[in-house]
Amino acid sequence: MSYFPDSLRIDLGMYIDRAIEWLMHNFGGFFDAVSAGIIWFLRQIEEIMFFVPWWAVLIVIFLITWKIINTKAALVYSFMIFLVGCLGLWESMILTLAIVLSSVVFSMVIGIPLGILMAASDRFNAYTRPVLDAMQTMPSFVYLIPALLLFGMGKVPAVFATMIYAIPPVMRLTDLGIRNVPREMIEAAHSFGSSNSQTLLKVQLPQALPTIMAGINQTIMMALSMVVVASMIGARGLGLDVLQAIQHIDIGQGFEAGVCIVFLAIIIDRLTQSIGGKFKYPK
Repeated sequence: MSYFPDSLRIDLGMYIDRAIEWLMHNFGGFFDAVSAGIIWFLRQIEEIMFFVPWWAVLIVIFLITWKIINTKAALVYSFMIFLVGCLGLWESMILTLAIVLSSVVFSMVIGIPLGILMAASDRFNAYTRPVLDAMQTMPSFVYLIPALLLFGMGKVPAVFATMIYAIPPVMRLTDLGIRNVPREMIEAAHSFGSSNSQTLLKVQLPQALPTIMAGINQTIMMALSMVVVASMIGARGLGLDVLQAIQHIDIGQGFEAGVCIVFLAIIIDRLTQSIGGKFKYPK
């Protein structure tokens, strides 16, 4: 039998542990502030969503879908949300949506400016692209480790891990959308005296908006796909229901929670795609 010599073994884990200890010792206050900000934002969303009556949520879903898509889709999507309540998973759905929405907002706030910077700097793009490639090939469970080490158990690491997992698409497609703006349009804006910031805000971003919306759609779907994994570090919601069903081998409970996640995925995907389709490339 073949063995690899122990004398050549590198204890990488020891160095990682030391790096985390140094990070927490020197930047513990910063991470505490970040944690407080995330939990405050998440609680605001939860309070707003729990304040709205269930029937009002159905009406809002119906009206939005009717306006954006059609009446048939509005009836189907409203019934899907109604069925979630009938299955006794309304609270879990709200908690899941709060985590997803918080993660997506943070992903957009960080990802869109970084995508703009990628489009503006070829050097930054060259450094960032391999990182994004690595992020999109790593298993989702890997993202739980740094979140758990930095923030402990609970909702904050769940939001942080989901944000990091879901941020690559919006960065990539923001960069792609801006780079695909015709050079002639940029030169025409500069010839009329536009500064770089004016050209970005009034020419490049409006032209890139459909592509950016596609990136936001992918970010939302990736965040939703992370809910089951995030439940392993303390996130409540539909993901926790699925995890408990796996632990207790409760097929019925797992099926109910899984169906509700599928309903949310269908509704969010179709609505965001339809909203993105409303943004036409300006002439």
